Amino acid sequence: VQLQASGGGLVQAGGSLRLSCAASGRAFSLYVMDWFRQVPGKEREFVAVIGGSGGNTLYADSVKGRFTISRDNAKNMVYLEMNTLKPEDTAVYYCAAYQAGSSSYTSPRLASYWGQGTQVTVSS
Repeated sequence: VQLQASGGGLVQAGGSLRLSCAASGRAFSLYVMDWFRQVPGKEREFVAVIGGSGGNTLYADSVKGRFTISRDNAKNMVYLEMNTLKPEDTAVYYCAAYQAGSSSYTSPRLASYWGQGTQVTVSS
């Protein structure tokens, strides 16, 4: 599976962005998909995860109520809708794919595939 993230950019605090992650390969719906983010000098941080069918989601407390993860299995796409953005949301955002049966879907060490990252900058 190859992943390509896009949609990042510069936005003012309070604004919105929608990130997209395009996946190539077969059996996309079998993968649990995540978004992570990372700032220089810090570890990659879990943001959100969505199950293969799209029915189950989980969010980091820091983004709960502001971000929404979704997927379109027919198009091999995962999205992250980000609203009410804050300067502390500034980071490089990565999409990741986990194979079913992983012992954790929020540990970056257990991800099977990564996208290349897209920069999100929120100005105050």
